[in-house]
Formats: sequence, structure tokens, C-alpha cells
Amino acid sequence: MTYASRTLILGLALTLAACGTPESFAVKPPVVSEQVRIGFANVEVRDVSLPTYAAADAIHVQDANGTLISSTKVLWADAPERAIALELSQNLAKMSGRAVASEPWPFEAYPDARLEVRFSELVASAAGQFRASGQYFVGVPSGGRERSGLFDLAVPFDPAGGPGAIATARGQLILNLATYIARNGLK
Repeated sequence: MTYASRTLILGLALTLAACGTPESFAVKPPVVSEQVRIGFANVEVRDVSLPTYAAADAIHVQDANGTLISSTKVLWADAPERAIALELSQNLAKMSGRAVASEPWPFEAYPDARLEVRFSELVASAAGQFRASGQYFVGVPSGGRERSGLFDLAVPFDPAGGPGAIATARGQLILNLATYIARNGLK
């Protein structure tokens, strides 16, 4: 590890630990500017499955050796599993113009499709990449063609921006994931 890398990781760790009282960082959703047609009138987004570290309230950063660094003083403003399911459903609704909601399904009639997303990785790196990988599943209760697919996406961010930059990157990453699933899984 180079001196610059160690300094950057140390700076991120100090930023994460420096606060006296916990600070919470909300993910501000990016603007959805692209329209994507999907093949369903309505979709239920099931609760997402996250790795233990990503489901925790603390914001984690992965160093070059793969070690996860976090602090109980730098937190997500909302429970990650709930927040990510809501972000996915809102992004899909905005880009498709269709009725999309996270579970529990709020309507009397059953949804045309159910989307389940399982993350194997969802982490910001000290090098300035927020990565997500995993698998999605689209169930069709009426007996139509069900499908699944893998995803592996990354969004750059400026590590000097600290937790705020990480939160912004996560918002963009979830929007990119919603677009990917709309194009590849909900057609």
C-alpha cells in the first residue's frame, strides 16, 4: 500500500470517527431523467436482502486490503434495507410511469410482477468506487415468464467528500440498478 493510499484511508477513518455525537446521512435521490418502458402495469418490490455490514446503520468503507472500516458515529439516516427498497420502487415508478410499490403491497389487486433483489456486495471503497453486485428475480403470479439476472455496478465518488459523497453515490447506484432491472428484468 502506498503512502498516499494509507493517508487517504486514515483520513476517511478519522472522518468517520471524528464526530462526538452520531451524524446521520440521508440519501437524496438523484433526478430520474430517463423513461424506460416495462412489461407490467404494476410491480411489487420485495424487501431487499443485504450483506450484514450493508444492512447495519453504520456507513462502511472498504480499504485496499478488503477491511471494512466503520464508526457508530456516522450512520445512515434510514434503515438500509427499507431505504433501498423504497429507492428502487420510487425510481422504477418514476422511470416507467407504472404503479410500483415496496412491500407490503398497498393495493387490493395483486401485482402483475414481484421483484426481489439480493445483494452480495454493497460497499463504498476508499479508492472512490461504490459497488453493488448480486442477483434480481422477477416473479409473475399469473404464470407468465419469470426471470432472473445478475448485476455488477459501480459509481465513482470523491473520497474527500466523506460520508456525504458516499450517500450521494449510493443514491446514484440504486438509480442505475433500477434502470438496469427495468431494461433487463421487467421487459
